[in-house]
Amino acid sequence: MSCILVVTEQTGGVWHKMSFETLAAGQQMGLALGLPVNACVFGTELAGELGGYELNSVIALDSPLLAEYTADAATAALAELIGALAPAYVLFPHTYQVRDYAPKVATRCGRALISDAIGYRVVDGAPVFQRQVFQGKLIADVAPATAGPVFVSFQAGAFRAEALAAGVAGVEVRAVALDAAQIRQRPEAPFRESARAVDLSAAELIVAVGRGIKEEGNVALAQELAEAMGAELAASRPICDNGWLPMERQVGSSGQTVAPKVYVALGISGAIQHQVGMKGSKCVVAINKDPNAPIFEIADYGIVGDLFDVVPALTAALKAR
Repeated sequence: MSCILVVTEQTGGVWHKMSFETLAAGQQMGLALGLPVNACVFGTELAGELGGYELNSVIALDSPLLAEYTADAATAALAELIGALAPAYVLFPHTYQVRDYAPKVATRCGRALISDAIGYRVVDGAPVFQRQVFQGKLIADVAPATAGPVFVSFQAGAFRAEALAAGVAGVEVRAVALDAAQIRQRPEAPFRESARAVDLSAAELIVAVGRGIKEEGNVALAQELAEAMGAELAASRPICDNGWLPMERQVGSSGQTVAPKVYVALGISGAIQHQVGMKGSKCVVAINKDPNAPIFEIADYGIVGDLFDVVPALTAALKAR
């Protein structure tokens, strides 16, 4: 019987949170298409945790050459598993690592990768995947033109990890015979500035600031609110272009894509380029003095007012609690 294979991601014994969003996507597709769902992970350390979800099986790909990520090793190991399982669909979280090796895996299998999908719908018993195009202004339907395996990566926030169904799944450790001669890359120490980098895609609470903050010195207002909330500070592109915050904190089509539980937008008009990066947020709170700002069209809660009046009062109220 054909199946759905969900490829999860972990680094150094720490899960990438998008792995669980993609597992949720796999479970939902499995129900819709009547297919069993298998999950795989590189390494054995965390495989047992996946056994607590409603899956057909969990496969841990084991080899000393998978201990540190390389595109060649990941591709060879996964291509071998796909050849053995013959899945109808292979699902990935759309992470930086996946962008590196998933197109290579798909090409090795003679297929294309449908990348950064935001959802799917079933048409005549087969899924049609949705992708944002023209910086999110349009949604394109993408129907696979070939038989399986169909390779798809899902955007952060496209599915909710909380929707994962619990269960009991058996764990199989599958030894992968990799030859060191196949691995052309050599892992190096992480880039030295990575300790200062921030992965906004993993943040559950975000306070983002836009042009309405007016000048660099006022960013401290947003920082104070973020600290009171226990949130990460982010920004729209103009703030980062001006150097008021580092580029690693930019949210949008040319920055990071985020899906926090709460996203507070301060003085952000909500241009489509910014919306592309944060539309997956579970709850959007917008503060803007322009009642016609596009951000209010997607906000769950909106405050029409001067952020220099609203933000200090909100921060004080949070601190009081």
